[in-house]
Amino acid sequence: MRALSKHELVAGGTGHKSLMIPPAFQVMVKPRGSLCNLDCSYCFYLEKEKLYPGASFRMSDELLEEYIRQYIAAQWVPEVVFAWQGGEPTLMGLEFYRKAVALQQKYRRPGMRILNALQTNGTRLDDPWCAFFREHNFLIGLSLDGPRKLHDAYRVDKGGQPTFDRVMAGLSLLKQHQVEVNVLTCVHTANVDDPLAVYRFLRDEVGARYIQFLPIVERMPATGSQEETQVSPRSVDGEAYGHFLNTVFDEWVRRDVGQVSVQMFDIALAIWLGEPSGLCIFDETCGQGLAMEHNGDVYACDHFVEPGYLLGNMQIIPLAELAGSVRQRAFGLAKREALPRYCRECPVAFACHGGCPKDRFIQTPDGEPGLNYLCAGYKAFFSHVDAPMKLMSALIRQGRPVTDVMTAL
Repeated sequence: MRALSKHELVAGGTGHKSLMIPPAFQVMVKPRGSLCNLDCSYCFYLEKEKLYPGASFRMSDELLEEYIRQYIAAQWVPEVVFAWQGGEPTLMGLEFYRKAVALQQKYRRPGMRILNALQTNGTRLDDPWCAFFREHNFLIGLSLDGPRKLHDAYRVDKGGQPTFDRVMAGLSLLKQHQVEVNVLTCVHTANVDDPLAVYRFLRDEVGARYIQFLPIVERMPATGSQEETQVSPRSVDGEAYGHFLNTVFDEWVRRDVGQVSVQMFDIALAIWLGEPSGLCIFDETCGQGLAMEHNGDVYACDHFVEPGYLLGNMQIIPLAELAGSVRQRAFGLAKREALPRYCRECPVAFACHGGCPKDRFIQTPDGEPGLNYLCAGYKAFFSHVDAPMKLMSALIRQGRPVTDVMTAL
């Protein structure tokens, strides 16, 4: 895919005659672009600053209102989720989000429920922030990579100093204000060999009840380009990631079902029940999770914020038209169409669907391109959980508590 020229943007180069606007789509909004107060070693988004030399990296109030108006108008579902990310989105300041909430109420349709999710490193939180989150029912994603030593391995500030204590202080404030928190834990070479230490810390010391594990696959050199095929020493390999997930799963399925929600395990259960996975990387096709930069530029995906995947600017072409454009549909369908034969014949293809296109850059055993770098891990995990997932699915279909799986095992 190539970037649209200025002439094509003005002329409507997204393919208006063939628009198929989805009834709902997600946009990850970067109101401060890639700017962040931390300097996490593995962060893929910090490099995106180079796309906008000399920019202010601050969303204007005018763009904020236009985005909220267009986004709500384009959603034909009862619940509309606004996802605020970065960089570090709290660098916009609290007043920005007060305006956002007011505008959401201004433009929402009768009966429509508005939800907000904000991903933060937690180091800048104070009582006013947390009181605001609680008042407006924000779901906060908090980045925390495990106990102090494992977290501080890569999550450092601009001076290279550790951040664990500041994150935990932010978490304490969120708890005091009873804000709903999901913990996002990146899995990398510093913590992948300690799955139980990570999980038990999150469960027992943090008190996390919603946990996401995100594998770090960092291309080298660190340009953020999808053309690179080498990975950094920080990147977790597939087999190690699979072992991490399987070890945590074995602990979870025997004692924590119904008490702790682990995204990967919830996804697997949905798949075994014949339902949508709920996460784009395990869907057959993708393309309904866009990213928007601070100036209104809309990209095909959060992991494809590159000139070749720029769909246009929502101040020139309406957001709904960008989401439903020919180019975006082609991007989403390519996930299925480019799947190697090795994957199509895999016994867990129904669950994995080849994983995220951003990680499909190695070759299959027979030399076909397009295999996911994490293939070995996904195959190990989905094979490992097959029997317990079948049992949990049967319990649900019988109307019995899914927690009975712990007794059965």
